[in-house]
Amino acid sequence: MKLKFIFTAAFLAGAAFCSMAQTHVEGEEYYKADQLSNAKELLLRNMNNAGTDKAVANYYLGLIAMHDGNNAEGEKYFSQGVQANPDYPFNYVGLGYIALKKGDKKAAEEQFKLAEKFGKKDPSLQIAIARAYHNVDPVAHEKDIEKKITNARKWNMQEADIYLFEGDRKKDNKDYGGAAAQYEMAANYNPDAPEAYVKYANLFTQVNPQYAIDMLNKLLQLNPNSALAQRELANAYYNAGQFKEAANEYGKYVKNPNHFKQDEDRYAFLLFYGGDYKGGYDYSSALLKANPNNFTAQRYQFMNAAQIKEMSDQLLPMAEALYAAHKANKDNKFAPIDYILISQEFNTAKRPTEAQAVLEEAIAETPDNPAFYKELAMTYVNENNLTKAAEAFMGYLNHSENPGYNDFIQEATYTFYAGVENSKDNPATADKYYAMCQEYADKAAAILPDNYKPKKFYGDIAKQKAPESEVASAAVPSYTEAIALLEASQDPSRYASDAKVMYNYLGNYYLDQKDVAKAKEYFNKYLQLDPNNEQYRKFVEGLK
Repeated sequence: MKLKFIFTAAFLAGAAFCSMAQTHVEGEEYYKADQLSNAKELLLRNMNNAGTDKAVANYYLGLIAMHDGNNAEGEKYFSQGVQANPDYPFNYVGLGYIALKKGDKKAAEEQFKLAEKFGKKDPSLQIAIARAYHNVDPVAHEKDIEKKITNARKWNMQEADIYLFEGDRKKDNKDYGGAAAQYEMAANYNPDAPEAYVKYANLFTQVNPQYAIDMLNKLLQLNPNSALAQRELANAYYNAGQFKEAANEYGKYVKNPNHFKQDEDRYAFLLFYGGDYKGGYDYSSALLKANPNNFTAQRYQFMNAAQIKEMSDQLLPMAEALYAAHKANKDNKFAPIDYILISQEFNTAKRPTEAQAVLEEAIAETPDNPAFYKELAMTYVNENNLTKAAEAFMGYLNHSENPGYNDFIQEATYTFYAGVENSKDNPATADKYYAMCQEYADKAAAILPDNYKPKKFYGDIAKQKAPESEVASAAVPSYTEAIALLEASQDPSRYASDAKVMYNYLGNYYLDQKDVAKAKEYFNKYLQLDPNNEQYRKFVEGLK
């Protein structure tokens, strides 16, 4: 499995859902849940469908236009709403809202009175007027707002819109606990008001996802087909790290014939997050078949395929095609994981130069991402260029918040071999890298003082820097310490390669010192790790 890094993006934000019935109701629901762009799309899409009340649809389109700062468009929609049904009171509220925005309170009040003529003692209408005042200037119109709220309470204390408005006001003032209590009351008074559940859930989906999950499950129990609830529940599951559950809820939504096309790609990514790589691959492949230019689906197809062992022989052409599509269109953006997976394929195919080009682009795009430098180091290892590998890995360490023991050991390894690489033609550069190896070995030893590996590096450096006449003895002190640590706290067989190097070196040292018994002690330890090495065994048995 090639999955190493997943970079979280807020990919669920702005996703939209719709229910099976295609009327103004779905758009109204999205508007009340503060998802205005999705509400607008639904209202326009379904404007001419049977069952759509055009007066209602125009009212919400007008409110969305006002929110976007387009007063002229808002006035157009409210006027169209009045033409569609002069008895529907809310479009007069909209026209009053327009007048307030223009600073003509007298004209606004005339429109509000006209609205009240057609909506006598309607508490939700009073709240709509209160919202108009609030949206223009909550301080200047505080008395007007309170008057309308008082009317609404007088006519129906259990009107959910009262508590939704009060909750919104508290949320605006960052009183999130008070807002949640108001939204909960709205849901209690009107269980069929999905916006009450959604607004409540949205307060908690980041800080306490379980609260959001519980509330949205209540909504789905009352309305199992609520696409809005499915979307929000998927979001809450995602924030809770429950990716399989998130994908399950999203899967219900994308089967809805009235779903938003842009959300199909997100489902493939959610399948990826949930670990259903085959499902994610199949779904994104179907999207690509329907639209071969769907770059996002192409990304998720490759991303999921890269986790499927059986598809390993198909990954390289997919990586090539994906990178070509990315380079061909500046709007075809990558996330970090795309760069990582594509570079890994090029590197595995022994094409390190191409892998380096991918990663250098990634670093130029996001220079603070340590993963890019780590992958870049591996491409240089594939080229047997340990000097550049050491420099690239240093970028990884410099951009990592808390590098650990293994990170320091890895850089000690790279810098040691960079020293070896430069020792013949550039001794001064070699010495620089040996000093760096010592530094990183020291950092590793500070974290795990009982581990043998830093001591072995000290011995390795000593051998490399010693004059030829002293090479056979230079590493003895450090290797002796390393062996003692290894045998005291670790299983030498787990580190057989390193252990055999040190046992053989020390054995030969003591053999040169005519201490055959000590030499055989180390040689026999070597044989315990390599018992089938008959040539070595005969050599040891022949020692006198």
